[in-house]
Amino acid sequence: MFRTLLIVASLFYTAEAEENTGPLAPKGTETMPLSKTVFTLFKKDKEEIVDLSGQNFIVVSVREPGSDGRFYAVDRDGTVWWSGPVTSGAPEYRSPSGIFTIFLKKRYHMSRAYPDESGVNNMDYMMMFTKAGHALHKGSVDWMSHGCIHIDPKDVPVIYHWSDYRTKVVVTRHSYMPFAREDLARIYGKQ
Repeated sequence: MFRTLLIVASLFYTAEAEENTGPLAPKGTETMPLSKTVFTLFKKDKEEIVDLSGQNFIVVSVREPGSDGRFYAVDRDGTVWWSGPVTSGAPEYRSPSGIFTIFLKKRYHMSRAYPDESGVNNMDYMMMFTKAGHALHKGSVDWMSHGCIHIDPKDVPVIYHWSDYRTKVVVTRHSYMPFAREDLARIYGKQ
């Protein structure tokens, strides 16, 4: 079964990886969930199976066709314990796909590349995961970003305080809901 999924994913990767991914997004990567904690990471001509069992991580299924437009917080015991809507990069600023680690956190932050003209911080609860400047942060889930992942203001403080500098961020263009549905139904009730 996994072999079939890998072949299908490889076909998808070949078609999708060559698209323009915006000025800041790394090209040639794709991430596909295989189970709740196992992912295939495609980088250029290589594929790698990554198992995040025993670690806290955040899955972001970006808001694009075939994706969920949601984040999922997964605890080290493999339970999806929090989820909420996100927006990601507009087509010309497509968010990168891959597996990253949060390396910088700031409660109050103003984007250097796209500062708010009013002087108001526009990246509060910032959790940076790429050196190119991609981050999870507080933002409206009604409009697309310049490549960052906007998390709803009601959800972002919880994720910010739960995450640390070891927390992985998995960004995928595939649906993660099939792996999260059972946990979310238990937490939020049957939908």
